[in-house]
Formats: sequence, C-alpha cells, structure tokens
Amino acid sequence: MSSTWLVTGATSGFGRLVTERALATGSHVIAVGRRKDRLQELVELAPQGGLTAVELDLTDAGAERVLADTVRAAGCLDVLVNNAGYGLFGAIENIDAREARAVLDTNVLANLAVLRATLPALRLAQGRVVQTSSLIGQFAWPSSGLYAASKGAVELISEALAHEVAPTGVKVTIIEPGTFGTEFGANLRVVPPTDAYTPTVGKFLTDFSALPPEAFGDPYAVADAVMSVVALEEPPLRLAVGADAVELIRASLRSRLEELDRWESLSLKGEVRSA
Repeated sequence: MSSTWLVTGATSGFGRLVTERALATGSHVIAVGRRKDRLQELVELAPQGGLTAVELDLTDAGAERVLADTVRAAGCLDVLVNNAGYGLFGAIENIDAREARAVLDTNVLANLAVLRATLPALRLAQGRVVQTSSLIGQFAWPSSGLYAASKGAVELISEALAHEVAPTGVKVTIIEPGTFGTEFGANLRVVPPTDAYTPTVGKFLTDFSALPPEAFGDPYAVADAVMSVVALEEPPLRLAVGADAVELIRASLRSRLEELDRWESLSLKGEVRSA
C-alpha cells in the first residue's frame, strides 16, 4: 500500500536519498527544501504526481502554517522524516550570539515547528516520526559544542515525544549517523579558533579535515536504515548508524556509567548526613 511521506532537507544528503528511496516504493513524498533547482530535480525524478515540492526556509515565521496547509491538502501523512539541519563548529567562546541562535533556530525550533504542523495527521494515521540527530547528539567533541547541543536537544525532545504519543500508535525513532560522505561537510560553518583554543579545537579540526575518504561511510546506509525502521512494527527509539557511531556512543555511555559509579559516594553523601 502506498503511503505519504514528508521529508525536510529533501534536496541534499540523507534527505535526498530517503526521498528517492520512498519514491521508489510508490509513496507520495512532500519534499521540503530551500533550493528551487534541487526541488525541480526531484519533481523530474518522481513519477507523475508522486512528489509535492515545497520551497521553504523552515526558520521563517510562516513555515509551520505552510506545512500544516500542505499536509491538509495531501489528505494524510504516514511518515515524517524531520531531517533539515545546519552545521556549526568552533570553540564555545568564539561563537557569537547570532551564529549560536542560527544553529538552534534551524536544528531545534524549526524541528519543533515541523512536529507541530504534522503530528495531528500522524496521529490519525498512527504514523512514524524519524528525527535525524547525530552520533554527537550523545556526546561532544572539541568544536562541536553548539551543534552537539542542538542535536542533544532533538534527542531529548524526541524521547519525551515518544512517551507522549505512545498511546496514539505513533512511533518515534532517532537516527544517529556517524561520519558519512554527504554535502554536510562542505556546507557547514566553521569558526576558526583563537590562539587559546588552537591546542584543542584547532587540533581537532585539523585532524578531522585530514581524514581520508575511506573514513567516511556510504550515506546510502543511512537512507536504508530509515526505510528499515519505518517498516518495523516496533522500531527502536534510537538507532546509531555506522561503525563509528556504534563504537563512540558505546564508549561515551560506558564512560558516563564509570563516572557515575566512581562518584556515587559523593552523590549520596547528603542523603547519609540527613539520615
């Protein structure tokens, strides 16, 4: 049976690949993106009537209304892939308020606007919500503070949402990709570190830029993962994609557990005293 999908950030990267995959299954896709030329490419790729192109900046004040009207016009919505995002890397101190606001507006507030616009239809369909996060939605590297904070917010928003919509039959999955070869790296904003952060942020950025091509995974793996979880009756809340994501998230969780255990006596010291 065909279904209706809404994909944000549909004109490049994971969003483009998921859109192509969904079209290949015979689904109707509402493809949301900012680039008119890329949207036109998708229209030409899709079967006639198979794609609704929405040229939209999700941070615009009227974006939520536009999306809600589009979903109503489509008549239903079965799958949301909330994928649009903006990359910002640099030392915390070196990122000014304007740039910090831009990454949070795009990655958090726009994500929420998309959810508000689509959840009424998704509830009716007992649909699926796929939220694109990152392996650094679970931890942070030097330089990733603002971006990781935005993806960490998406993680916790999505976890709460999963609890809230569970009685309605809507399922939520957070996709946590590792390092993949998409246009993301070419389009992200990097704030050069000042001298104080050269040993940490500067070194990390230099080392990362020197990674060989084989260090970057095949982005089709992420699109395939999205298609797989959408088809599951009981999908996972979180799915790390890529060997590096699995390895590094596992190491981060172990480190946090070890720290919790190491400092448990201090954590409980107040309780012992009050007793």
